[in-house]
Amino acid sequence: MNKIIECVPNFSEGRDEKTIEAIAEAIRSTPGCTLIDMDPGRSTNRTVYTFVGDPESIVEGALAAAKVAKERIDMRTHKGEHPRFGAMDVCPFVPVANVTMEECVQVSKIFAARAADELGIPFYLYEEAAEQEYRRKLPHLREGEYEALEERLADDRWKPDFGPQEFVPSWGITATGARKFLIAYNVNILGSSNQAHRIALNLREAGRGDDEPGKLKEVKGMGWFVNEYNMAQLTVNLNDYKVTPIHILYEEAKKEAAALKLAVTGSEIVGVVPLEAMLMAADYYIEKENLFIYQEDQKIRLAVERLGLNSVAQFKPQEKIIEYIVAEKADEPLASMTVRSFIEEIADRTSAPGGGSASATIAAIGTGLGSMVAKLTWGVRKFEDVQPQMIEAIPVLHDLTAKLIPMIDADTSAFNEYMDGLRMPKNTEKERTARTAKMQAGLKTAINVPLTTMRYGDAAWDALCTVARYGNPASRSDTQVGARSLETGIWGAYQNVVINMEGIRDEAYKKEIMNEADTIVNRAKRKCSEVLEILAA
Repeated sequence: MNKIIECVPNFSEGRDEKTIEAIAEAIRSTPGCTLIDMDPGRSTNRTVYTFVGDPESIVEGALAAAKVAKERIDMRTHKGEHPRFGAMDVCPFVPVANVTMEECVQVSKIFAARAADELGIPFYLYEEAAEQEYRRKLPHLREGEYEALEERLADDRWKPDFGPQEFVPSWGITATGARKFLIAYNVNILGSSNQAHRIALNLREAGRGDDEPGKLKEVKGMGWFVNEYNMAQLTVNLNDYKVTPIHILYEEAKKEAAALKLAVTGSEIVGVVPLEAMLMAADYYIEKENLFIYQEDQKIRLAVERLGLNSVAQFKPQEKIIEYIVAEKADEPLASMTVRSFIEEIADRTSAPGGGSASATIAAIGTGLGSMVAKLTWGVRKFEDVQPQMIEAIPVLHDLTAKLIPMIDADTSAFNEYMDGLRMPKNTEKERTARTAKMQAGLKTAINVPLTTMRYGDAAWDALCTVARYGNPASRSDTQVGARSLETGIWGAYQNVVINMEGIRDEAYKKEIMNEADTIVNRAKRKCSEVLEILAA
């Protein structure tokens, strides 16, 4: 899987459209980088860019953007409402997929070293990349802002981590490092900037000082008035959305505003947001309002509506949620076929698709039938007494069906790694050792795919038993077919595990996996019988 890092550079320019676009184009034209958001602000005179790429490309994209900023931004003439001390004010790197925080720290140091060398500009390391604790937090680094920077750099304690120590008037300094996914979030308030700031002081972690901390952890914030919106905003950074989620900040802001007799009119996410944060908000409102919503797209819709995310500009999930933006289009040629074409493909004179893909298909049909019966029972007046059971079963069967479908193609492509190893040279002892290792790893991949199919199928039995016991009796035969299909799909996947296990030399691995597979296939037989007995009774 691809390594994906997010870079969120903030530039001290939010009014000159040519400069804003020139920086954006520098990022867009960098191979391997995808610019996914650009948010300029006239009042703040600041533009936040968000782009993603692999570890090598992300450095090139950040460097290309910095080069444009060096040519076009002069801090000596910069004024804006947002705190700042550099033309490229901050440039954090954030792990998104298959990347560790430590890798992002190294990426930030590589970027700082190259930019310092090629552009002659200074850098501080902050957050996870900081080498001194007192430099970890951005407000400490940026104290006094650009105007105090020249005097500050004369102090050895504030010597840059990279680049020249002397003051560079046109540039200032840049803070770069690695951090968790920060959510920039604004709450709209029909009041003054002073009132919005009063709310910020009550909520942000720092509060009004050490003697009067705020309510919410991992929150930085302030209040301001946005002329283009003709209203005030509480503007915050959620440094760790798992500590203080978006919805908690929003609800607390509403309480504070109500105490001041002010109205809150929605909110906006600046840049992009993790899918998890949106689903956390949805789950909060689902529980609070005692709703039943299980589809992901409807959960997102609920979060958008309850948080008022369309109040300033339309919130488009495919453009604002990071996982949706960077998701590669699923390569599912088999699952995308018509039923006729898929069966004909299986019947053709080729070894793939074969029993593994067929087993995943049959298992998905089994959970799908259970999901169908539960949904046909839910919401029907004469089945009101079993609604709690259906609400419990539907999300499980719905989600497992969605997870099993990709296994249809995964099984067919599972042997690629093994075949790559088989084609490796074997002329020397070193080559033979490498070839064997590759083939063994490939066999384990070929085992893991049907084993995953088995695990997904195994997770469906309790929900299917619930459907059998409480589901619409008119759909009894559908549940019966579902149970038999699920058992057959698990049994077929088990046979694929067994046949691939024959070539495995790791006896400990073989014992561990076969114990698990035997347990699942035996449980499938018992649970299928249980479903059929429930229906017969």
